[in-house]
Amino acid sequence: MAYEDITLQCADCGCDFDFTGSEQEFYASKGLTNQPKRCKPCRGARKGGGGSRGGGGYQQKRMYDVVCSNCGADAQVPFRPSEDRPVLCKACYSNSY
Repeated sequence: MAYEDITLQCADCGCDFDFTGSEQEFYASKGLTNQPKRCKPCRGARKGGGGSRGGGGYQQKRMYDVVCSNCGADAQVPFRPSEDRPVLCKACYSNSY
């Protein structure tokens, strides 16, 4: 079946965008029956990926300020330190393992 390009209107920004024949063929090959409701930039923004490849956006871990139990240097760790356990800076941790 030959697919022809069609123009759709984005549900988010209202701009017109083309749903090309090759995109329609791809949708059909994946068993997708609905046409896209958003243009590529709005789809990317909705996914959190900025329209590029991949899934959602990366969320940076919370870092906690600590004082190394071994050398006394200021450090940051990606976990909430426990008062009853020693915490090492990166250098001391690397040297101990």
